[in-house]
Amino acid sequence: MGAQLRVYRQRIRSAQTTKKVTRAMELISASRIQKAQARMKASGPYSRAITRAVSAVATFSDVDHILTTEPATIERAAVVVFTSDRGLNGAFSSNTLKEAEQLSQLLRSQGKDVVYYLVGRKAQNYFTFRKRDSEQIWTGNTDQPEFATAKEIGDAVVSKFLTEAAEGGVDEIHIVYNRFVNMVSQVPEVVRLLPLEVVEGIEEPAEGEVLPLYDFEPDPVEVLDSLLPVYIESRIFNAMLQSAASEHAARQKAMKAASDNADTLIRDFTRLANNARQAEITQQISEIVGGADALSSAK
Repeated sequence: MGAQLRVYRQRIRSAQTTKKVTRAMELISASRIQKAQARMKASGPYSRAITRAVSAVATFSDVDHILTTEPATIERAAVVVFTSDRGLNGAFSSNTLKEAEQLSQLLRSQGKDVVYYLVGRKAQNYFTFRKRDSEQIWTGNTDQPEFATAKEIGDAVVSKFLTEAAEGGVDEIHIVYNRFVNMVSQVPEVVRLLPLEVVEGIEEPAEGEVLPLYDFEPDPVEVLDSLLPVYIESRIFNAMLQSAASEHAARQKAMKAASDNADTLIRDFTRLANNARQAEITQQISEIVGGADALSSAK
């Protein structure tokens, strides 16, 4: 009984220590999610303004730009996967990797070769464990993304897109990340980054409405050359901010569940320890009473 009681008490202490750690991580994520959400919302107006500018140039000019023109044949596709550097965030990274695998299967079924660009140590470890190749890897600060990293990723993928497929380039680029919906829901999302799909400014004008006339200086091609890289960087940075906010929300939710499970374990083992202690006391009393009866009988 004594050995069993020691085991229960040891497990109680272990669960209490675990609860302290998970509770602290929950509070840290709760404090960081506010900043991550603020950064994500602050990037919205800039992204929308860039989108409108690119849409205006692409819609109201008769220019076929390489970044907005659909190629005749697509031989290779690049997939940029955004995961986290650290774990303890539930299925955050695994959901993104699963979505990337489904996208890869779809692209291969269409006869396309797939190359990968990885963001986050979880994606790096996933590919390393399976001995799969990747073009380039970025790690560090996935929970606090920096625009410099987004610019580096944008430069890398645009450079690859501008290279001929026969020379190792790609014909289209997709990004896979977790989109932040709310504190409870974070949804893996796939976006085709290039060739650019302009969705604003293409609606038919209403009856009696006159579309504005645009005049581009120096010319539409140079305007697109300047705007599109900035647009791509903003889209990538927004995906990184969405992913960071989703990571904090997922970690807070996972640590809350872990703290609740620790409370359940503490309660259950405390009950078992009390039962074991009661059984030990009962056995001791029984031994004392039995010894007393034996002495009385001897007299």
